[in-house]
Amino acid sequence: MARPDKTLQPALEALAARDPDIARCFAACGLPPVRRQKPGFPGLLRIIMAQQVSTASAAAITGRLEAAVRPMTPEGFLKLDEAALKAIGLSRQKMRYGRALAEDVLTRRIDLRALTRMDDEEAAAHLTQAKGIGPWTAEIYLLFALRRPDIWPADDLAVQAAAQRLKNLEERPAGEAMRALGEPWRPYRSAAARFLWHLYRHPGVPE
Repeated sequence: MARPDKTLQPALEALAARDPDIARCFAACGLPPVRRQKPGFPGLLRIIMAQQVSTASAAAITGRLEAAVRPMTPEGFLKLDEAALKAIGLSRQKMRYGRALAEDVLTRRIDLRALTRMDDEEAAAHLTQAKGIGPWTAEIYLLFALRRPDIWPADDLAVQAAAQRLKNLEERPAGEAMRALGEPWRPYRSAAARFLWHLYRHPGVPE
């Protein structure tokens, strides 16, 4: 069983104090499990590999990839030819994205170390210069690798579905409705998102 992430306790208690729906579900679900990503090229590459595939598939692909390239560096990734990447399980699109990211990091077009000096919006804009990195990927990196406290992945389908369940809405919120829903949860929206992913997977929540 995954360990509960105790670092989220203060933020979730603060959210529960201001939102009775979170309070009710937090009492039933408890803390989300520990889930982190290492900052830097390996962590960002793992997030890209996880786009639009199941958790199990992503874990299998990244496991084979990291076994083939030790340590996982941009230079090491670029040494793998198309046949090797295909055998690992990468689609042609993921090959292009991985190579583009490796080249961007090597040329400093994407400066992952400089992200620590940027605010959330600047960091997301910097990351989305890379091919294959859209807002969702940038937000996931900021949330799980850089541990930013107020990231709100409003376009994540699981977060939307859990928000619909949390608030007992007739339709799954999206777009501006989802962004508005997260506003009262500032400056703890990262903890709110983490909790919603937890709620999405949790079966035993009273209505």
